[in-house]
Order: sequence, then C-alpha cells, then structure tokens
Amino acid sequence: MPPIHYGAKVRRLRIGQGLTQAALADRLGISATYLNLIENGRRRLTPDILIRLARTFALDLRVFGAEEDARLMADLEEVFGDPLFEGAPVGTVDAEALVAERPEVARAVIRLHEAYAAARSSVESITAHALDVPEIAALDRVRLSSEQVSEFVQVRMNYFPELEDAAERLWQDGGLDRDGLYGGLVGYLEHRHGVRVRILKVGEMRGAVRRYDAVRRELLLSEILRRGSRNFQLATQVGLLSFGSLIGRLAEAPELTTDESRALGRLGLAGYFAAAVLMPYGDFLRNTEEVRYDVELLGHRFRAGWEQICHRLTTLRRPGSEGVPFHFARVDIAGNISKKFSATSVHFPRFSGLCPLWNVHAAFLQPGKIRIQLSRLPDGNALFSVARTVQRHAGDYHQPTVLYSVGIGCDVTEARRLVYADGIDLTNLAAAVPIGITCRLCERTNCQARAFPSLQYPLRIDENVRGISFFAPAGETTVKG
Repeated sequence: MPPIHYGAKVRRLRIGQGLTQAALADRLGISATYLNLIENGRRRLTPDILIRLARTFALDLRVFGAEEDARLMADLEEVFGDPLFEGAPVGTVDAEALVAERPEVARAVIRLHEAYAAARSSVESITAHALDVPEIAALDRVRLSSEQVSEFVQVRMNYFPELEDAAERLWQDGGLDRDGLYGGLVGYLEHRHGVRVRILKVGEMRGAVRRYDAVRRELLLSEILRRGSRNFQLATQVGLLSFGSLIGRLAEAPELTTDESRALGRLGLAGYFAAAVLMPYGDFLRNTEEVRYDVELLGHRFRAGWEQICHRLTTLRRPGSEGVPFHFARVDIAGNISKKFSATSVHFPRFSGLCPLWNVHAAFLQPGKIRIQLSRLPDGNALFSVARTVQRHAGDYHQPTVLYSVGIGCDVTEARRLVYADGIDLTNLAAAVPIGITCRLCERTNCQARAFPSLQYPLRIDENVRGISFFAPAGETTVKG
C-alpha cells in the first residue's frame, strides 16, 4: 500500500490539471472530504483508488513508486552538496525525511537553489567582465528554464501519448508514406494550411534553418538541411500549425513556471511530435527490435541522425509495447550537459558536470566512432552504454563546426537486447569502469579523475604524503563498486 505522503502527489496532479477537489473526487467515485484527507496525509491511498487515479490521468503507476522519490533524493543531495551548506551540513537522513514527509518542500528547496545558482552565475559573469551586461541575466533565466523543461520531460518519462496519437492521425489524414514523406508533408501544409514551402540559400536564411512567415504563408528551409532534417523541420511546423493547441496545453505544466520555460517546452514538444511522425511508434519499435537497437542502421532506414534515433529510443514507453529503458545525455567538449533524461538507475546532476569517466566524454577522442562501455556506479548498479560524436555546422565556411557527444545506456540486465553487447562479457563486473555521477557526491576517494573532495568523507591533507590525486590521500580505498 502506498505510504501516506503520496497524498502530496495526488494534490500536484489535481492542481496540474486545473481540477477542484470536488471535481476529482467525483471522477474517482469518492467524497471530496475523503480526497481532502488523502491529500493531507490523513488517509492512505488504497490500491483501488490508485488504479482509478491512474486511469483518470493516463498515468504510469511508477509515478507512485520509489523511482520518483529516488530521483528527488538525488537532486536534493546534490543541492546540499553545494559548498554553500558546508557550515551547516545536511545529512542523508535529513534529506530522506524531507523527501518522504514533505516532497513539495523538497522541490521548493531545489527550485530555490536553481534560482540561487542562476543568480550566482550572473554575478560571477558580470564581475568577470567588469561591466553590467543585461543579456547575461537573460542567459541565466534560459539556463533555469532549460532545467525546468528537463524536469517536465523526466516526470513524464519522456512519453507523451497525446503526441503519439496526433502523429498517427497525421499519417492517416495526410496519406503519408515513408518513401514519399517529404512530398506528403509539403502537400499537407499546402492543402490544409495554405502554406508554401521554399528552400533558400544559407545567406538568405540569415542564420536560421527553418523560418515560418505567417503573413506570407511561407515556410522557408535552409539548403544545408539534408533530406531527413528537412522532413523533421516540416513535421515540426505541421505540429505547431495543426496541433498547436494540444502542444500549448501540454506546456501549461506545473514544472514550467516561466515564459521562457513554456516556450522551450512547446518547442521540445513540437520536436517530439516531429520525431513521432518521422519514426511512427509501432513501425519504429518493430524495426528497432529487428536490428537489435543498431542506431546507425535505424538511421539509414528512417533517414535520421544518431542523436534523433537515440532520443526516439528513449520515448518507447507505451504500456504493453515498451522498448529498452535508456538514459540519454548530450554533452559538449567542455563537459556541459545540454540534454539529459533517464529511465534507468542514473540520476543526472542538475548543477554540476557529469563524471569524466563516462564514455560520452571519451567519444571526443575518436570523433565519429562508437564508444562502448560497461560501467559500475558506486551503489553497485551496472550500466552498458554507447556514445558517439555528432556535428552541427551552419553551412558557412566562416562558421565553426560544433561537436557534441550523444550517448545512451541501459541497466546491464537489458544489454543483451543490444547488438553492441555482442562479444562483451557482461557478467565480469570486475572489468567494469568505476564511474560516478558527479565528484562531490561520489564515494570513490581513490579516483584519479577526482576534481573535488567527496562530501561523503572529511578531507584530510597530509603535506608529506601525496595520493593518486590531491583529493585522494594515500591509503584511501574505494568504498563500493
């Protein structure tokens, strides 16, 4: 039976849908008084009511499982790992109590720290440049909004059934087929919305790859877009024009609290819709299982790039027709995480960089080559992951090519479903790379890649003894994994 504190989750779901207690109680077949007691932790959420609640909101029951609490706990530990709290350290037991008894307060603490981190970054930037630059504060707001969008996607496990259904309707209404997808989407825009599609030269696009002119009813696409990318941009515009109200409604989520985050959310949802159009759920899942998650082969079949395929693999969460649960990360060569999602035991950091021992970093050493890694976290969980670099180019010789690394991974128990695991001894965890999430929270004190001291243990400095790193004194041993 779910514990008492899940009443807070019921309240958040209700408020997120704009329902009164009376309205939700009516849908659940209980009294408003009883629902009030549930939300305030004075009555337990029975299995029968839980099932009715899941049907009412089309929820995955895992929302009420330990997974969400574990993710919230990881975020809270990272917040309390900030040097800001060194004078009054908050222990794991305190954080666990907060998550268990007042999860809404735990989320408020995380949001407060996000705002603090953004403000601190702005001050540091301004100080470093010795002048007042308004754009810096705007950049920090965008950074905060990006985190809100990541949370929005994570809470929904990167699965939006309404958009999957909308993509399937488009295929039916537009008479689309995979071989003639470009022509079908162009025809749909023209016949349904009176929008003409034109391909323009790079200089004419003024730095954009897609530009919609609502007055002239024209969609302009850059010549640098390859066929698959043109289809993606076409499908994105179709989503915004044909299903804009649906996308807007989904973006009015409680996690998205600013105009910037809601705008980013709408763009992300339009991109999700576009991927569902290019890679229809059932067809894509069948092909995925057939080729055993061969990302490059799937890219050829669906005319999509490495990043698009990897991202689409993370969305295969339809109940009864699920793919391998993956985590996903995109980083730049400086280690900044620009995209992240996890359906595994991994809880990505919000405020710091990812452990440098992950293969998503090592991929930069061999651009274009697939890097495979069997790894183990400090808690003992083993992971199997693949990563590869991808390029972004503006099409102009004078504009630099930007290199990213995109990786996906799964729990080792799922790895045999992947073609990349062939020939790998997945049972030999002694050979697994010992990775962490972020230095401050990692227990491994003898890691040669350590950049900061671990919060798990007091820092002891002996000027006469040098360990494997400055923060790993001699004699320390790895504690777990």
